[in-house]
Amino acid sequence: MGTFGSNAMMEQILERENLLKAWRRVKANAGAPGIDGMTVEAFPAFSREHWPRIRSALMEGTYRPAPVRRVFIPKSDGTQRPLGVPTVLDRVIQQALAQVLTPLYDGGFSDHSYGFREDRNAHQAVREVEACWKEGRRYAVDCDLKSFFDTVNHNRLMDQLREKIKDRKVLGLIRRYLEAGVVMPDGTREATPQGVPQGGPLSPLLANIVLDPLDKELERRGHRFARYADDFLVMVKSAKAAERVMASLTRFVEQRLKLVVNRVKSKAAPLKQCAFLGFQIGAAGRVVWTAKAHARFKRRVREITRRNRGHRVQDVIDELRLYVNGWLNYFGISHTYTGVTELAEWVRRRVRLYYWKQWSARRARAVRRTATERSAVATSRGPAAAICSPWGFPARRCTWPHGAAKGIGG
Repeated sequence: MGTFGSNAMMEQILERENLLKAWRRVKANAGAPGIDGMTVEAFPAFSREHWPRIRSALMEGTYRPAPVRRVFIPKSDGTQRPLGVPTVLDRVIQQALAQVLTPLYDGGFSDHSYGFREDRNAHQAVREVEACWKEGRRYAVDCDLKSFFDTVNHNRLMDQLREKIKDRKVLGLIRRYLEAGVVMPDGTREATPQGVPQGGPLSPLLANIVLDPLDKELERRGHRFARYADDFLVMVKSAKAAERVMASLTRFVEQRLKLVVNRVKSKAAPLKQCAFLGFQIGAAGRVVWTAKAHARFKRRVREITRRNRGHRVQDVIDELRLYVNGWLNYFGISHTYTGVTELAEWVRRRVRLYYWKQWSARRARAVRRTATERSAVATSRGPAAAICSPWGFPARRCTWPHGAAKGIGG
């Protein structure tokens, strides 16, 4: 697709069918409320009353997005990833924007860019790394962009957008989204003079636009690489080549793209020592899940099957099934067949232990209840009937009350 002029793009964004499609997508994704507290379920009634006014503001270029609500997601290394939760209204508008902008840009993106694009996924990116290993590219540049989503230069991004977008109202709306600010968990508001809030429907597309010049530069140099959002590896054939590419790539990223390379986490190293999207090249030269991914799986399963949770066994099994199926759908491409078998047995053992804990708790409650009832009966009959075993049961003719055995699984 070519460029849009005048107000044509804003009119296309606000077309009824485009907005309905955007709403259906936001509704399907659900998600938490933004700073206004409005839920997805409450949005239809709100839009029926207020949409004419909002649409007029968008067409006139006076609409002001709400700040995003800051939340923090724990990362495996102990740090936290900041996310921004827009209001439901802004999610719908951003989604409508993304649906019009994506066809304008996506066709020009690199074939080595796999993140947040239709018919492309993380598995394809990992397979590209595996293919490079088989071709003899045994070294890699693992370049970590420090706080990428928080350090995007707004002026540079807007210059990139102006190359294809001529509708000033659309450009102004995007700029206002970038500068809308964030509301922190303590209620304070912070400005956003740089960065792309991670969490909105428009953010992935803007991230790909920002990093497209990097892809083009790597292609121009003839490098093999795989990029998924801000995670990328460049595969080369020697250690010297990896060192050379690392140095030149750092200069390009920091001087041309105005981003920051994390020199602590970035490295030029053997490909087997580089993790990518939870995978790495294993001893046999095929992709396997990383030790960190394995540890995160076990940690989460332990949380779900923690024996003092007090949840029904079936509820725990349902939650566990949902997590394990999702994990295997992603990590199932790993060539660790023995590892899968071992994990399956470990998970089954965790479930058995949880079931045993629940059974034991029910049995203990039944025992205490029976002992109390027997004691009351013995007291009413006199001292001779109160002769008990050390566990509180009557010394003779001790039987379970009707139905108690069934209740504890006996």
